[in-house]
Amino acid sequence: MPTELIAAVATGDQRAAIGVVRLSGPGAAACAGAVFSPADGTPLTDHPPRKLVYGTLRDREGRDIDRVLCTWSPEGSSYTGEETAELQCHGSPQVLTLALEALFAHGARQAGPGEFTKRAFLNGRLDLTQAEAVMDLIDAPTPQAARQAAGQLSGALSRRVEEVYDGLVDVLAHFNAVLDYPDEDLDPFTQKTVREALKGAWKGLTDLLATYQRGRITREGVPTAIVGVPNVGKSTLLNALVGYDRAIVTDIPGTTRDTVEETCVLGGVLLRLMDTAGIRDTEDTVEKLGVERSRKAMEGAGLIFVVTDQSQPTTGEDLTLLKTAMDLAPTILVVNKCDLPPAAIPVVNFKLPPTVTGSVKRNPERMVYKLGKKVAALFPQGTQSAGDVLTNARQAEAAQRALTAVERAWKALEAGVTPDALLTDVEEALSALGELTGKTVREDVTARIFERFCVGK
Repeated sequence: MPTELIAAVATGDQRAAIGVVRLSGPGAAACAGAVFSPADGTPLTDHPPRKLVYGTLRDREGRDIDRVLCTWSPEGSSYTGEETAELQCHGSPQVLTLALEALFAHGARQAGPGEFTKRAFLNGRLDLTQAEAVMDLIDAPTPQAARQAAGQLSGALSRRVEEVYDGLVDVLAHFNAVLDYPDEDLDPFTQKTVREALKGAWKGLTDLLATYQRGRITREGVPTAIVGVPNVGKSTLLNALVGYDRAIVTDIPGTTRDTVEETCVLGGVLLRLMDTAGIRDTEDTVEKLGVERSRKAMEGAGLIFVVTDQSQPTTGEDLTLLKTAMDLAPTILVVNKCDLPPAAIPVVNFKLPPTVTGSVKRNPERMVYKLGKKVAALFPQGTQSAGDVLTNARQAEAAQRALTAVERAWKALEAGVTPDALLTDVEEALSALGELTGKTVREDVTARIFERFCVGK
């Protein structure tokens, strides 16, 4: 377990109304007390834990630098599980810097990215899925993402995984008890017992893995390609969705030569938008590269907006593009420039995808509103309780390995393999689930998780 005293600014380096400096580790309260003097003259540690105390903050030379609030918590009752202290200062970056320097002079060192949360994990205050949820909550781009992260932080996903884990542990425990204590009056270890346990684990893991797509969309967003032939209004649509002029818009076909990426929340869903070059046959070398990137963007998309111009005749190229998009991903047809005289409406011999009509240039708010309705229908929020879904590839990979091991055990059971042999697969499933929650700690995995945290968290 960590034994060093660490300190960091928890509120960033921008000027703000309030700035917070945190300490964690042996002697945290004493270190804070060395730079903070309570106004009532009573030493900090003589005040009750977790109570804010008003007083003076001093720099490393003992000079007054701020009037602040300070609190401390004993080991075992803090976020990290260690003795902690916290100074709540005015949010001047200079004051916070001086406070840190004073703490360093009294034995603390600078905390690394995510080190407070990592200590909470190592000290058993959080499991690995909860630790991941901390940063997800900080980075949450939508209300749904915030609710998901908060639920995961409260242990919703951990409890769901633990239910499967406990069922498999019972199988191992029962087998070993019968093997080690043959004279005891224990229920026999039967094939039916194992089958029922594996069936329960298989269903639990299958249901859990089915949540990954929705969880990933909530956390990362839907990669969304905006495609169409040149000059139909793709860049104008991107600008309307993000709320400012992100892409260059002109009346000259082929202005967009490369993919332009941005994010927006539409219909309550986070979209990772890619405005692409107009797709057409061209001899221009640079434009050809742009068209090729557009096609690749479509292939990697989870949602495609196909934009057309109602004022221009629909060509075979338009229809081919629309059918290609529909084969690749959920598609919304955006019929643009409806403020202009319409061209002849072609006969289409296939069912059109969800369609939005209007003018992005003349009435962008209305077009965005209608698009939001279609997106919300394609990606419903669902009724599943927040927090009990898989949200990243690490979690999904571990759950998949557990499921594969359970399926292997099931096949071995049906093939008549002796219980002691198939239990090797059960142990492998348990190991994979342990990696998911952090029961089985791999240093390379934990390092990757915490390195994306901000300093002070």
